Amino acid sequence: MPKIVLIAPDKQVFLQGKQVIGELDPEIETDLFLAREDRAVSLARKLENSDTAVIISRGGTARMIVEANIRIPVVEIPVTAEDLVFMMREAKRLTQKEHPRVLIAVFSNWLRDAMTVAEVMGIELTVFPRSSGAATDNTIARIARLAPTDFDIVIAGKGTLITAAKRGFKTLPPSTGMVAMKSAFLEAQRVALGRKLEKEHAQRFTTLVQSSSEGIISVDQDKVIQVLNPAAEHFLNCSADEIIGQRLDDCLPFANIDPCLEKAQETIGQTVQWGKSWLSFNIAPISVDNAITGAIITLQDVTRVQEMEARYRNEVLAKKFVARYTFDHIAGSSQRIEEARRIAAEMAAVDASVLISGESGTGKELFAQSIHNASARRNGPFVALNCAALPPNLLESELFGYVEGAFTGATKKGKPGLFEMAHRGTIFLDEISEMDKYGQSRLLRVLQEKQVMRLGDDKNIPVDVRIIAATNRNLGTAIDEGLFRQDLYYRLKVLTLKLPPLRARTGDIQLLAESFARKYNQLHGKRLKITRDAFDALARYAWPGNVRELMFFIERLVVIANEKIVTPEVITKYWEDSDDDIAPHALKKPSFSPAAPEENERDRILAALQDCRHNKKRAAAALGIDRSTLYRKLRQHGIDAG
Repeated sequence: MPKIVLIAPDKQVFLQGKQVIGELDPEIETDLFLAREDRAVSLARKLENSDTAVIISRGGTARMIVEANIRIPVVEIPVTAEDLVFMMREAKRLTQKEHPRVLIAVFSNWLRDAMTVAEVMGIELTVFPRSSGAATDNTIARIARLAPTDFDIVIAGKGTLITAAKRGFKTLPPSTGMVAMKSAFLEAQRVALGRKLEKEHAQRFTTLVQSSSEGIISVDQDKVIQVLNPAAEHFLNCSADEIIGQRLDDCLPFANIDPCLEKAQETIGQTVQWGKSWLSFNIAPISVDNAITGAIITLQDVTRVQEMEARYRNEVLAKKFVARYTFDHIAGSSQRIEEARRIAAEMAAVDASVLISGESGTGKELFAQSIHNASARRNGPFVALNCAALPPNLLESELFGYVEGAFTGATKKGKPGLFEMAHRGTIFLDEISEMDKYGQSRLLRVLQEKQVMRLGDDKNIPVDVRIIAATNRNLGTAIDEGLFRQDLYYRLKVLTLKLPPLRARTGDIQLLAESFARKYNQLHGKRLKITRDAFDALARYAWPGNVRELMFFIERLVVIANEKIVTPEVITKYWEDSDDDIAPHALKKPSFSPAAPEENERDRILAALQDCRHNKKRAAAALGIDRSTLYRKLRQHGIDAG
């Protein structure tokens, strides 16, 4: 286990840290130092060259270490409500007053709690807030201008208290309780373990590159070769010692990486004859903070099947849990989509649960990822799960994890659930309506307790996760039918976002269709163009499958249309279903409200079936319900399902 170091700004913190260390697992390596502010920063710089994984400190000392850009993570000892109550009681005891006037120099992260505790305890509190670790001089200057009669006692760090004492004030240093100290060490252990896993991952990647049967070459932005693995040496019949440090153009001219470095353009599946062998190569950009810093070239012998890299990439991508989309990816300028985007952006600014509703294909996960990436949790994981994709027993083990022996087939080491993996991030549960009642009960408990218990375990694991749920069904109806818990519904719908169907924002259809046409033209090497009349024809279709259906239809046109210019006649010719001669301009836009009165519902269903030529899938989508619900309503109203 990497080392955890406590830099204590005073003796009290030092002794408390020593006590907590005595209670830790002896395998956890720790060290203690007594130093504050500038001295602490110098010490932290020296620790950068050691095996220190994380530093623990408090207050201004912790802030100064962070602001000095030390390469070691810093865990700040929190100020708990218990600590604040103790300090206020001490202020009363030292001043021998029931309602003393207290001046406190604090950081803004515990300002609100201090004000609350003071108000409850009847203390007149004045705050000199500090925004950074280096703000001590300003605080000292302000106190130096005060008269001893202005306040009964001053609570602040050591440097500030020296000035306060000289001015004749009673003084009290901040107090750190054992609860706060233990909390800091627990967080430090989590950070240290994370760094250890990160280093192990980097080492595994290096091992993979060196042992891969694919040739791997890495170049920087100046085309200078940085890495050349043994497989590449073999394919190219050269030595890494000879090649590394040379420009790619000088020694391997077959690989033109200019488009990659200049435009982030990938090259896939190119072939070249090198000596007596034919090689296949790919070129991909290396991007850091949206800036291209180099490129990776991978080589394969065309005569061999190389799957290792693909398997590795799939595994890594599956474990990264990164939200790829932002609000900039949401195309459209109509009032409905702009309003949805505005509301979603406001939701991103708070940390409450969100329930997104909308028909299939309206972009619910796109909005969920955008909310995550605009929130304070943007640097945390984004974990997504479709609740309809797994049977109830597997859904439970995926969400909550399991321990060894929890069930037949469980791995020996157990497995963390998605809630654990989403810690300090966001979990997106799509098609939440398809979760069974038992799973709903467990989910409700997690939302209430902010803890999960793995299958087969008796211990709770704290989790800090924001939940975004989505549904294409009317949950109110599901509650009435006994399929969904009402208490879970109210837990999820703290914030609600309803996404408009595509037929409600027809003004966006041209923009979307043009975007999809550009994408698939480039992907398939085509030059298809869509006329204004064709866009108008597309806008007259109801699009029960919404944006997803439009995207697939445009791709279909790009791939199979022989014409280079798309007119309304071309659209009709290549319409989606070969056995469905519905032309887009012939369709109406059926509407449906799941809460409609009984006498209107039958008429609406009949109208939707007629508009969709009795295609049940399209009719269900147009009505905003799934096919199973449609069939149930057909039986309920005595409508022939044939």
